[in-house]
Amino acid sequence: MTSRRAPFGVRLATAMAATGPLCVGIDPTSEHLSAWGLVDDAEGARAFGLALVEASAGVVPIVKPQSAYFERFGPAGALALAEVCRTARDAGLLVLLDAKRGDIGSTNRAYAEAYLRTDSPIPVDAMTISPYTGVDSLEPFFTTAEQHGAGLFVLARTSNPEGQSIQAARLADGRSVADAVAAEVGRRNTGDEIGSFGLVVGAAVDDRPADLARMGGFVLAPGIGAQGGDPALLGDRFADVAARVVPTASRSIAAVGPSSGALAAAVRATRDACAHGLHAPAMVGGVA
Repeated sequence: MTSRRAPFGVRLATAMAATGPLCVGIDPTSEHLSAWGLVDDAEGARAFGLALVEASAGVVPIVKPQSAYFERFGPAGALALAEVCRTARDAGLLVLLDAKRGDIGSTNRAYAEAYLRTDSPIPVDAMTISPYTGVDSLEPFFTTAEQHGAGLFVLARTSNPEGQSIQAARLADGRSVADAVAAEVGRRNTGDEIGSFGLVVGAAVDDRPADLARMGGFVLAPGIGAQGGDPALLGDRFADVAARVVPTASRSIAAVGPSSGALAAAVRATRDACAHGLHAPAMVGGVA
């Protein structure tokens, strides 16, 4: 059945206008669970995720559970992930699943059906995907997302040093691979005032894809805080697309837990710092 949801791009823009520009990552690593006094199992991951959802609800527009940190616990981890996602959406948050899926043909169709349909078993609003089997091979993701009002963030220029040799490589026409990915994503946003298909561009990378403004979607900018991304530099780094940058932080927020008050304060402080860095003071207030 085709979704009646508004397109993801519209929903994210509305949510950002109400609360401010920050995506809170939910990464239940062994280290974080231990630091919080939680057992390193599916129940610990569930408790960790729900605490971050509670701290984020009404304060930021979107949360980003990292699928791998739940999947490591097998079926019980998948159930914990599904509960965290459902609880987040019930609390009014958008959910971006950080899964970085990407294969070919019917396999991509299966991945898309698993996550992007309105009746998917793990309910999310968007997911991250990898283009390195070719952007055209991702067509089942684009098609399913469009049918169900979901969104996609395609890896373009990530912050890990290992990605440089591929993402910054030059094609015959002189463009970098990241530039070509951005152009292909932008082509699929044509005709939409606010595109539902965006890019992942590390908050601390210097050689971001050219002309992000023409891409038409949002830019997910991971790496704020623990990974070295400075909120104060976001406005300069993404000047031409500042209104559509979604900075994301996870470790720096989780590090203050498990106190619910400390987590909520860290979420608000990080949100406000990102809003100021993006020169969007009107967005700082949000819901306290």
